Amino acid sequence: MADSSSTGPDPSTGPDASTGLSSLRDYARPALRLVQWEEPKRSGAAFFLSVTVLVSVATLSVISVVSYLLLTCLCCTITFRVYKAVIQAVQKSDDGHPFRALLERDVELTQDSVRQFSDQTRVYLNRFLLQTRRLLLVQDLVDSLKFAGVMWILTYIGAVFNGLTLLILADLTAFTAPLLYQKNKTQVDQLLEKAQQKLDLALLRTDFPAPSRSSNQSEPSQ
Repeated sequence: MADSSSTGPDPSTGPDASTGLSSLRDYARPALRLVQWEEPKRSGAAFFLSVTVLVSVATLSVISVVSYLLLTCLCCTITFRVYKAVIQAVQKSDDGHPFRALLERDVELTQDSVRQFSDQTRVYLNRFLLQTRRLLLVQDLVDSLKFAGVMWILTYIGAVFNGLTLLILADLTAFTAPLLYQKNKTQVDQLLEKAQQKLDLALLRTDFPAPSRSSNQSEPSQ
C-alpha cells in the first residue's frame, strides 16, 4: 500500500512557490537598494524614519506614535500649502495646487494586484503550515530536535530583549552592515575566507577521522 503522505504535489515546491519567490525578489529589490545606500538621500531618510518609529513605539503607545506621525505630516503639508498660496498671491501666478502631481497619481488597488498578493500570501501560509506540522508532529526527529533547541535559545533571548529591541537592532544592522562592508570589503573578505577555510578543515577532520588501531592486531614479538 502506498504511503498517503507521498501522494499529491507539494504546495511549497510547486509552480506557485517559484512564482511567489520571483515576486518576492521583485518586492525586495527596492529594500536592498535602500540598505545598500545606492541612493544616500533616500537611504538616510528611510534609516532615520525607521529608527525613529521603532524607538517611539518602544517608549510610547502605537496610537500615540501614529497620531504624532500624522500630525507631523499634516503640519509639513499645511505649512507648505499655505506658503505656496502666499507666493502665488504675491507673484500673481497660477501654478495651481503644489501637490497636484501626487493627487493625480493613481494609488487605487487593482483586482490583479490584490489577487497576486493573495496568491503569494496563500503560498507562504501553506508553506508555514506544512513546516509547522512537520516539526511539531516530529516527522523528522533531527529537525524537530533542532527546532526545539532554537526555541530553547529564544527563551533566553526573550528574557533579555523584547521584540521591539530586536527589531531596532535588526534595523541598525540592516542599514550599517552593508555600508561598513563596502568600506572594508577587502579586510572582511579576507577574514571570511580564513574562517571558511578553518570551517572546511574542521568538517574534513570530522568526516574522516584518523583510523584507530585494530584491537585484534597482533602484538609485536618480544
